[in-house]
Amino acid sequence: MRNDTKARRRTMVILEVQSGQITAKEGARRLGVSRKTYYEWESRALKALMQALRDEKAGRPPNARTQAETNRLKQRIQELEQQVETAKQSELVRRVLTRYEERLQSRGSSKKNRRCGPR
Repeated sequence: MRNDTKARRRTMVILEVQSGQITAKEGARRLGVSRKTYYEWESRALKALMQALRDEKAGRPPNARTQAETNRLKQRIQELEQQVETAKQSELVRRVLTRYEERLQSRGSSKKNRRCGPR
């Protein structure tokens, strides 16, 4: 028998006992267990039923992310922000070096132009 089928059968017997249609002894016999086991199942079933019927807060349930996952994501964000900052600084250094090289080249070409003229 599948687990769902077993659970459904147990549920039906427990409901029959709870409604007074059969005794707990008869329910245990139908399920092929001791009365002690029957009462344990009945107790678990009733607790689960009560849990399922409790009032819950309206709206979407809270996010199920764990604290560890949240911390890992925060750490990753910090790493990415650092990479972005490093990239910005690298770009700034590239621009400064490019301007510096352009100035050096323009100074060098103006010196050459002065020398190339008549003496």
